[in-house]
Amino acid sequence: MTDKEEAQLEAKEEKAAEYDASQIQVLEGLEAVRKRPGMYIGSTSTQGLHHLVWEIIDNGIDEALAGFASTIDVTVEPDNSVTVFDDGRGIPVDIQRQTGLPALETVFTILHAGGKFGGGGYKVSGGLHGVGASVVNALSTSLDVTVSHGGKYYYMDFSRGKVKTKMKVIGEAPAHAHGTKVHFIPDPDIFTETTTYDDKILTQRIRELAFLNKGLKLTFTDKRAETHEKLVFHYEGGIKEYVAFLDKGKTPVLEEPIYVEGQAKGITVEVALQYTDDYHTNLMTFANNIHTYEGGTHETGFKTALTRVINDYAHKSGQLKDNDESLSGEDVREGMTAVVSVKHPDPQFEGQTKTKLGNADARTVTDRTFSEHFAKYLMEHPAQARQVVDKALLASKARAAAKRAREVTRKKSGLEISNLPGKLADNSSKDPEISELFIVEGDSAGGSAKTGRSRLTQAILPIRGKILNVEKASMERILANEEIRTLFTAMGTGFGEEFDVKKARYHKLIIMTDADVDGAHIRTLLLTLIYRYMRPLLEAGFVYIAQPPLYRVRQGKMMRYIDSDEELQEVLGSLQPSPKPEIQRYKGLGEMDASQLWDTTMDPDKRRLLRVSPEDAEQADNIFDMLMGDKVEPRRKFIEDNAVYVDAKNIDA
Repeated sequence: MTDKEEAQLEAKEEKAAEYDASQIQVLEGLEAVRKRPGMYIGSTSTQGLHHLVWEIIDNGIDEALAGFASTIDVTVEPDNSVTVFDDGRGIPVDIQRQTGLPALETVFTILHAGGKFGGGGYKVSGGLHGVGASVVNALSTSLDVTVSHGGKYYYMDFSRGKVKTKMKVIGEAPAHAHGTKVHFIPDPDIFTETTTYDDKILTQRIRELAFLNKGLKLTFTDKRAETHEKLVFHYEGGIKEYVAFLDKGKTPVLEEPIYVEGQAKGITVEVALQYTDDYHTNLMTFANNIHTYEGGTHETGFKTALTRVINDYAHKSGQLKDNDESLSGEDVREGMTAVVSVKHPDPQFEGQTKTKLGNADARTVTDRTFSEHFAKYLMEHPAQARQVVDKALLASKARAAAKRAREVTRKKSGLEISNLPGKLADNSSKDPEISELFIVEGDSAGGSAKTGRSRLTQAILPIRGKILNVEKASMERILANEEIRTLFTAMGTGFGEEFDVKKARYHKLIIMTDADVDGAHIRTLLLTLIYRYMRPLLEAGFVYIAQPPLYRVRQGKMMRYIDSDEELQEVLGSLQPSPKPEIQRYKGLGEMDASQLWDTTMDPDKRRLLRVSPEDAEQADNIFDMLMGDKVEPRRKFIEDNAVYVDAKNIDA
């Protein structure tokens, strides 16, 4: 960095400390928020509901990133309202020159008003659209804010974005007191699906933010619960502890996670990684605390550097000879858990949902920073470096073997599958948008599905029993499995690094298994396969679970299909005693004839499908590893914690 650049950076840092109304800039009004809330918070479902909390927490996180906050407290009140307090500087209360209003009122009533648009209020910010406070206000039936600032407590309250009480002083504050407390109630007119907060979703995100901001203490209290226990999340090790948390239950290869940190061009880069005896890669990337599910330039820079540095070291150490093929990115990432976190002063996200980072300089800085520190680590830790390279070499050998098996899954052309092994009954349409692939348990159910289906749009793929558990299998074993090869071939998407969701021949992949324990097991095995090796299908919203009924009740001309034992009792209780109703319990899909299967489970006008999505990648990864992995103890504890116990004495013989 040149002397001029250093001087400019110092000046910007000094200006960041001077946080007052002059730094609150106004871009546009607030009128459209209530009319089109999805444009600002993604949706009005439970995802959008929780987004309100994230927006307010982000303001506290920004204060922490600027060096002015050390604690953020989040509380769900008994009435399901939310209170967020941060001990930052407190939102300014002096007059904002562009609006002529107190800065506090400006922040909560005018869209794109805040200290994040070049005013010098923040060097790094997560809530970069600057819509947080005002949008939360607009979408709440009521919102009140209390600011500790300059030895006084200031207060305002609002309703659906409009001022109810003008800013006023409500008391003297201790000289050392500073911070902002926001309390709001989500508007049921906007969030028609639900206004009830999920403590698990809140806990996970708050924990994640604590990992991503080492040293920052976040607390969560759910006053709806009986205990009112305050959960405290505080990690001095930051993302290094995050990687250890993600690998809980797995066997690590290294003694402790590798951690590197560096800064260039005002961009801070942190990377933590660990290798385990697993076959899967768990790579999580963040930009300014925002989880970039779709990756971006920082992820590309990390992957490039990781592959290059490991190959360079392997050649220098002699583990790779001069004429040996270099290790691929897939090889060096097998069994790796990594967290990449960048803090950028001017991040450019692709799309309103901020799921992909687009800054070119983030790739360069991440690559260079990680390369320098990781290469140094390998040179200084030869024993660990050898373990990393040896694991990648084993993966390379398995990849070569799997490549031979993979050739079997390839078609002669994009839509031609006449050479497909297995029993696929394809549909006649070649339009992926209307094409559906049903994975059906057993030949009997497969026969009924083939007879009853819509041949234009619906393809049927029967599978025999339980497929391979991919959580415990190498890639070579996976591709040697006929059922799995058939599925990859039928979908037409390829496999591994060659996977291309744009080549999917069906935009609905529907898992249709029996409504019993075995059916649930098969469904879990299939979801494990899809999650681990076909995840882009989940991200595209192409994966569904069919909902076949458990019972059929007939009385005279009346016939109903029933989904549960509870519903069965309700229906039976509503019927006349005569004639006696006929009850059929479907032990499997094979017990239905073609017309029944069509009417209950396959007819697009009547069926019910559950769409599967990987919104919670961390939790899904942990669950699949626990349920399907090698470790017995975590699985036993899960079963014991969730088992429903029955008193055998009360069971009828």
